[in-house]
Amino acid sequence: MTGTAPGPRTAALLARVEALHAALGRAGDRLPPEVVAATGTSLTAVRERLELGVDHTVVALVGGTGSGKSTLFNALSGLKFADVGVRRPTTSRVTACVWAHDASALLEWLDVDPDRRIERESALDGESQADLRGLVLLDLPDHDSVEPEHRAVVDRLVPMVDLLVWVVDPQKYADDALHTGYLRHLVGHEGAMLVLLNQVDTVPQGRREELLADVARLLREDGLAGVTTIGVSARTGEGLIEVRRVLAALVENHSGAEVRATAELSD
Repeated sequence: MTGTAPGPRTAALLARVEALHAALGRAGDRLPPEVVAATGTSLTAVRERLELGVDHTVVALVGGTGSGKSTLFNALSGLKFADVGVRRPTTSRVTACVWAHDASALLEWLDVDPDRRIERESALDGESQADLRGLVLLDLPDHDSVEPEHRAVVDRLVPMVDLLVWVVDPQKYADDALHTGYLRHLVGHEGAMLVLLNQVDTVPQGRREELLADVARLLREDGLAGVTTIGVSARTGEGLIEVRRVLAALVENHSGAEVRATAELSD
């Protein structure tokens, strides 16, 4: 825990958590047990996240096999830390990069192994990384992995992070496992999501806007209107400056945890 009093917005959200807990108690057995269990779990997660404070913004890269999210993780962090391609671990472990501020308590809550954590800033960086101070960037296992434990980790962390960055590629952006398995269940969470169409360097220049428009169309069909969609290339660096601006604004405003908590409580 942070040991400091929450700000007014966080305090208001915590009050909503307690009010909903009280409502569950008053309702008793008039509510279906599965609704009580799911709601109780969600409320507990929201409370724990807010009590850890909003000094950090937790951003998770989520994607399927071959989407290039680990290469993207390395490109955004400037470090070759995440395992890429055939070197990816066969376990379901999460990789985390933290910019400056100590995030040990948060990483313990997220259950990130100590040997899979790295700190981005050093004295050699000067102020070049100052815009991302407070960012916790996670690289999750593949959501479409044939290994059930990989998908279990993704399912556990998706409700816990502040911003979900869905990394798709030009070949599989319409994959049913992504849309029916995840995106259609996140209506109302548009403010806590970002979609990156990676590997745009493999797409002819004249077709890139067409592909981005098609990604946006599928999102609207999922019930997700207004989700920011950016074409990027982890290999060439295209679009990464724009992604960094989005992340920096979220970090500066300390709004990520509150936006996600608001969406969870509305659910």
